[in-house]
Amino acid sequence: MLTGIEEVDWASLGHAYGPADDVPELLRGLASADPAERETALDGMYGAVHHQGDVYDSTLACIPFLLELVADPSVQDRGCIVELLTSIGGIELDDDEELDELCSEEEEFIPAANYAMAAAAIAAGADVFLGLVSDPDPEVRLAAPCALASLHPEPARVLSLLRERLTVERDTEVRLALVAAVGRIALRHASLRAETVDWLDWLARAAQDPGLRLAALAQRARCAPGDIPDDVVPWVTGLLEEIRTSVNRSAAPGTERAAAPTLIGQVRELLEEHAAGRPAPWTEELLRTLHAALDDRVDDRIALILAQLRSPDWGQRSDAIWLCGGLIRLWRGRYEEVVRLVGAQLQDPEPRLREAATSFLERLFELGAPAADALASRLAAGPGTTGPDATGPGTTGPDATGPGVTRPAGSAHATGQSPFVGRSGRDGALLALARAGDTRAVPLLARALEEAEVRRELLYAVDGLGPSAAMLAPLLRRRLAEVEFDERLYDRAAPLLYALAAVRGSQALPEVLRMLREAPANRRDWVREAALRTLAAFGPAAREAVPDVRRLLAAESASVATAAARALWAAEGDRGDVVPALERWLRPGTPDADWCAAAQVLGEIGPAAASAAPALRPGLASRDLWVRVRGAAALWRVSGEASASLPVLLAAWEENRHARVDIAECLAEMGPAASQAQLVVLTELTRRRRHNAREGSSGSHDIHLDEKLLTLCRAALARMERGAF
Repeated sequence: MLTGIEEVDWASLGHAYGPADDVPELLRGLASADPAERETALDGMYGAVHHQGDVYDSTLACIPFLLELVADPSVQDRGCIVELLTSIGGIELDDDEELDELCSEEEEFIPAANYAMAAAAIAAGADVFLGLVSDPDPEVRLAAPCALASLHPEPARVLSLLRERLTVERDTEVRLALVAAVGRIALRHASLRAETVDWLDWLARAAQDPGLRLAALAQRARCAPGDIPDDVVPWVTGLLEEIRTSVNRSAAPGTERAAAPTLIGQVRELLEEHAAGRPAPWTEELLRTLHAALDDRVDDRIALILAQLRSPDWGQRSDAIWLCGGLIRLWRGRYEEVVRLVGAQLQDPEPRLREAATSFLERLFELGAPAADALASRLAAGPGTTGPDATGPGTTGPDATGPGVTRPAGSAHATGQSPFVGRSGRDGALLALARAGDTRAVPLLARALEEAEVRRELLYAVDGLGPSAAMLAPLLRRRLAEVEFDERLYDRAAPLLYALAAVRGSQALPEVLRMLREAPANRRDWVREAALRTLAAFGPAAREAVPDVRRLLAAESASVATAAARALWAAEGDRGDVVPALERWLRPGTPDADWCAAAQVLGEIGPAAASAAPALRPGLASRDLWVRVRGAAALWRVSGEASASLPVLLAAWEENRHARVDIAECLAEMGPAASQAQLVVLTELTRRRRHNAREGSSGSHDIHLDEKLLTLCRAALARMERGAF
């Protein structure tokens, strides 16, 4: 086995972390009899030799040995090696145009050539995968169809083999993989598409197994999204119900594997835990494929999710929540009933379902209002009752503007422990309630502020609770007074300062001044800026701070100096020093970010800063989009010159969708003066896709920002229309 491995000069080859002289050990590890050693070796292959999908010269050198391992039936876990080969050779380089794009710069030529050579090398040995479709190991049979569909140079031959194999295969997940591979071939090879779509349509109607019919329907939709049947919703919901009532309810016995401290092992364990106790966990991926094909058919997708949320199967309801998370993040729609039904899951005894519901509701902000009663009820239940468990959503790191990433279910899920034995599940529900703007969150936030640690996102959610949150000021003040001046100063003080600004807690002025005066050198400017923003929110109640603030007008940091100008203006107005202090940051050569900070504060001052208009006008011609946007908005606010500002704002609207919230806010202020923007605003209001939608990634505030854009657009349009009469 691995004949010739010593003849390769591995030290002269490289991978993500330098010389590849450790690769022979990894390859031998893949063939080890020890499961932990195999998993560690696989983790090393993905971590270094195929790091983040890259193909190095050492990756190319591994291909013959990986193919040899796959062909040897004595090697265990060959399915994982098949998946590795599929990933290495799976980049689509079917035409010269794509290769030219990868090779557009000289330094990128070698990596691009490596991808092409990897695909060619694996394709040359892809016949090895043909025999794997009937391998005794179901994990191998599960991986082989995708490898064949992606890598074999004879797609028609593979298509026939896959369809033939489907007639004798008995493993449910392998059968689904066979259907998925058929769909993949149809997508990659247009000459085979029509025939394959017809076959998938037949299978979706004729197969005995409802899971197989659902898989065929999902692949048919994927291959022909423009020809999805109108009755897809009742068709799919009927199949789901048939699956629920027909699948064997007993859990399949698991295979004990030695724990290995690897990323591969962690992912495997999470997937196993996610599927635990679910008779048909594979429906999730089928529905994800179907939703992707439905794309902008939002009403159909919502109808499917509603049907799942009403299912007696908690697994289907959990899938619906995760699927709706992707839908609501990308598409605008009527989600009130969806949100209400998700809120109802907070009472379910299954902790994974409660965790999914809480995580979903955290990101909705105002759209979470239909679930507010359920959230309040869950929070009122208190410790020792059924509800969010101790291992619910948490944070993986600081985030000044929103929540961190939710972490997967933990060991408490398997034990069925009562919730609220820890705090993170409760904090997630409380965060969702506060972000929905429900005042019932206020006394609960007060209780949270009495505890040793407070989830920082809760403090950033205070600004949506209105005057009722004023009762939190004494508690916030006390916590700020307790903050130590150590390396965690900013991380602990900034959320408290933000919350004090939101509740206008001017009684905390001494504590805020302490931050302003005594912040140590480490991150001092950040602390000062946060404190100055809080003082600005206090307005005239912060007059005592005026001498300290005025001294900071001359700070070398633009963020500190401009924040000082804002606070000084709020406390006593302009006595001749605020506007000039800001204008010094509008001079030629000022960094763009500093210029924008000054322009924004001048805009907040408004007509009283009209003398700064000449200094703002050059920004309208800047190469930097944000300088143009901040400059145009500030110019309108200080001078009322819509004729100069509006064309710049409208051009930026089309150039960068992420500027639209700021621009819409200015358009709403302009009212009739922005009537030329009416068509732009109307067009935005008729779009179904969120303006900041990003495939495959999202921010915690994306939905909130898009809903804010819609609110501002409606306000702008109403003011424009009123001005027309």
